[in-house]
Amino acid sequence: MKPLGDAIARAYEMVRPCTVCGNWDTQDPCSICTDETRDKTVICCVQDVSDVWALERARAHRGLYHVLGGVISPLDGVGPDDLRLRELTERAGQPAVLEVVLALPATVDGQTTAHYASERLEGLGVTITGMARGVPVGGELDVLDEGTLAAALKARRPL
Repeated sequence: MKPLGDAIARAYEMVRPCTVCGNWDTQDPCSICTDETRDKTVICCVQDVSDVWALERARAHRGLYHVLGGVISPLDGVGPDDLRLRELTERAGQPAVLEVVLALPATVDGQTTAHYASERLEGLGVTITGMARGVPVGGELDVLDEGTLAAALKARRPL
């Protein structure tokens, strides 16, 4: 058990959130943000880090990511100021960014967050898209199979 405990302690010390996108990695900026082969014109906005990992497993997105750190949920006391929406707006306003994909859960809170984010992104000159409705209502991205994720992301449409 000691080697396992030591490995967990090392991971705790080394892994930290990326100051650019919010992903977790051992470097800052993270390996996705610094990957020169990524399409820097598209930012995929997700709820949590687990959604980044799900999309990466599916190899469905070759652009950048932005982790909000949750969704707007009045019942849970989570408002827009509790999320990384200001940072998303700043990143989307950069000249190189052409599209923001709002890949948020197909839940009431997820869609409320997508609507709020799309309003904040309007006027920045970026195309705002959302995941296709192949994702089941009430579904979370991190539990879907890779085929569904890939098909849903490829069939995205403007909001």
